[in-house]
Amino acid sequence: MRAVIPVAGFGTRLKPHTFSLPKVLVNVGGKPILGHILDKLVEEKITDVTFIIGYLGEKIKVYVNTIYPQINAEYVEQKEMLGLGHAIHTAITTLNHEEIFIILGDMIFDADFRKFLQNPTSVLGVKEVDDASKYGVAILNEDGIIEKLVEKPSDPISNLALVGIYYIKDAKLLEDCLNELVEKDIRTKGELQLTDALQLLIDKGEKIKTSKIEGWFDCGNQETLLLTNKFLLSKNSVSTRRENVVIIPPVFIAENAKVENSVIGPNATISDNCEVLNSNIKNSIISSNAKVENSLLEDSLVGPYAVVKGKTKKVNIGESAEIEI
Repeated sequence: MRAVIPVAGFGTRLKPHTFSLPKVLVNVGGKPILGHILDKLVEEKITDVTFIIGYLGEKIKVYVNTIYPQINAEYVEQKEMLGLGHAIHTAITTLNHEEIFIILGDMIFDADFRKFLQNPTSVLGVKEVDDASKYGVAILNEDGIIEKLVEKPSDPISNLALVGIYYIKDAKLLEDCLNELVEKDIRTKGELQLTDALQLLIDKGEKIKTSKIEGWFDCGNQETLLLTNKFLLSKNSVSTRRENVVIIPPVFIAENAKVENSVIGPNATISDNCEVLNSNIKNSIISSNAKVENSLLEDSLVGPYAVVKGKTKKVNIGESAEIEI
């Protein structure tokens, strides 16, 4: 089986952090967003992975090749942002497996990949939502088989939103449908949608079911990233006792972080090689090599190599920035 992970987005809503980092490498819960996905794939022994890169793609290559040498990585570049269907189409030359597992690279899923992949038919991950107009949605027949997929419907025809996990049993047929999508320039809302390619798949006889995903976390902006961080820490709090440091779980404190005379937590991530001195940090992410001194931080994002000094309350600063109050 081959996994395909689109990671070409600009991450506009996460600026200033995405000025210097691709969105999927932003830290949450102690590691980059992408790292949480790759850990799950490696756990299921899925090591053939295609990454669809674009903006700052070289940094993704360095991260994957350095941290995950066991992954047989292939990289294809999406030169134009023409939609998710177009992104997957760029990876066609690598779809040399019978089955394909597509996972959006900027999401965190609380899902059992093994159970998902053991289905006898193709499966799309879904979640019931109150407002489906922002998503692709699935309409099921009485047997629980998808009969129609609609991208961002204006009318509430279904509340089953597609969450960004797609297990396709017949990769060759999907390839044919992607080619048809591009050759006929089939667009919805101006883009080549994966939803439309999957509808062609259904029209050609592929049976596709749904699997409900309870935990689905979009890391698209500061607020949702901090909510995702809170969720991940609730599942895996990591810290060791330190002298003159009060730790209020759940937290993640890297072993090589220097933390002194501080209160950390709850819901705080202190990443590799950070320095936190005489500070109180909660519900925040302090990225690698950052320094926080004499500060009170809450609901904050501090980028790599950034420096924060003084009695601040809430900050959102990117890589190598410095703020002193």
